[in-house]
Amino acid sequence: MTTQAQRAETFTALHKKGDPVILYNIWDAGSAGAVRDAGAQAIATGSAPVAMAQGFGDGQNIPIDVALDNVRRIVEAVDIPVTLDFEGAYAEDVLGVATNVKRALETGVVGFNFEDQVVGTKDLYDTETQAARVAAMREGCDALGVPAFINARTDIFLKAHPDTHNNEMLDDAIARAKAYADAGASGFFAPGLKDETLISRLCDATELPVNIIALPGTPDTPTLAKLGVGRISYGPVPYRQMIAWLQDKASEALHPQG
Repeated sequence: MTTQAQRAETFTALHKKGDPVILYNIWDAGSAGAVRDAGAQAIATGSAPVAMAQGFGDGQNIPIDVALDNVRRIVEAVDIPVTLDFEGAYAEDVLGVATNVKRALETGVVGFNFEDQVVGTKDLYDTETQAARVAAMREGCDALGVPAFINARTDIFLKAHPDTHNNEMLDDAIARAKAYADAGASGFFAPGLKDETLISRLCDATELPVNIIALPGTPDTPTLAKLGVGRISYGPVPYRQMIAWLQDKASEALHPQG
């Protein structure tokens, strides 16, 4: 049986620029098992689907104890690495971040999504403040001896319409990627970014494997690979598609035609 540290190393090794790991996001132990059985190399939760499946809204509205109990069951249900979408780590100060990441690691997860938006607002932490928060997350991981994959997320592009994405935003993202890398991040997540030229520039500009989310309008997997992307995730898309299917089937059963 592999150790948590070994699973973390395995998960990190899956991230290769130009040969992206595919993470089809799940929300509970059952969906994790289904994605594993489909051939996934690793499992990734999504904060929105996890919250919605438990009756909460996204944005750290699901209590941390509920979220951690849920991911503990996911880890116990599958025999491959599991990474947790930990939003803002349920803390603003660095001590809170370090404390909560240690709690999360006790569930057996080997990675985190960690975002730079101030949860519940339209604001982002400034680069220096968020870099300190990333460093605190790394310190928490080191304290438990787990080389967890910290996927440092910027919300620069998600908070702006794709038509407005430009080189100035990209320069900000590149500066953040460098600061987060220096603070101990393992990867850089730019949700909402869809423009091929900007994605390519970002991949070229950072040493970190770049994560792009496959939202509608995003380039397909072969194109993202050619651009240098190292990780492709699906966020809330699988959950929303599943819920739409469930509603359709329930409607057919409840309201039969003829």
